[in-house]
Amino acid sequence: MSADTTRLFDVGQALEHIEELASQRPVAARIIAESSTETADANALAQLLAADVTLAGRVMKLANSAYFGMRGRVSSLQFAVTVVGFTTVRTVATVALAGLGDESRLPEDFWAVSTNLAVAASRLAPSFGERPGDALCLGALAQLGSALLYHRDEAHYAELLAAEVSFAGRRRKETERYGMSAVQLTAAALEQWGFPPSMVMPLERVDDRTSAAGGLLRTGYEVVSRLVIADHRPTPIGPLSGNRIREDHLPEILYAVRNQAADLRQLMIG
Repeated sequence: MSADTTRLFDVGQALEHIEELASQRPVAARIIAESSTETADANALAQLLAADVTLAGRVMKLANSAYFGMRGRVSSLQFAVTVVGFTTVRTVATVALAGLGDESRLPEDFWAVSTNLAVAASRLAPSFGERPGDALCLGALAQLGSALLYHRDEAHYAELLAAEVSFAGRRRKETERYGMSAVQLTAAALEQWGFPPSMVMPLERVDDRTSAAGGLLRTGYEVVSRLVIADHRPTPIGPLSGNRIREDHLPEILYAVRNQAADLRQLMIG
């Protein structure tokens, strides 16, 4: 690849572009800002959510979903915020702020990958000592950087995705072309928006096989690969997960992802 086709992506400009969207989605921007403060509380976030019917509806639906164990018992927005937690509220707002509900401006497989990865991460979470709700958010947002790359360099990035079907291969090609992978770009965006280190670090270390922090996401990508990539050659799940997951654990996880990803997509973007 020639020098003039590499490093075309300016991370600062991409993040500034997202910040510009705050003026178009002020409620989402305020929720992200408020939920990252030390003084944030459920009542304040509920009041902010109430100003945006769509966001409020998504938080209510998530709170009443099987992912948080309440199944129809949540009737108030404040209780919904308490049930799902601030990270989930911030995730819903981030999806809105970044324009991830407009699929015409996303890579073709964006939500298929994101929802599969989110369900996989939530199912894998207990084996990694993580909370399923937080892991769900990690999986749902992991592909955010892919959307940002697509927004800034649509034609070339679409070619890259078409030419490389494996997720690890895509990250390598993204790094060659842009100086960082889409997952690393997601980490930079979430760090800027005040997400906790527990959300940022797994993204930064997904390709470091020695890192326990990246293990959940690495394993999640392998689960998704087995479901969506034709002729995928499975990577042994034991070493990939730091021996937290065995091959005989996977049938149940794969079944859940197959059957729940479409429902999660409906909850996240309608």
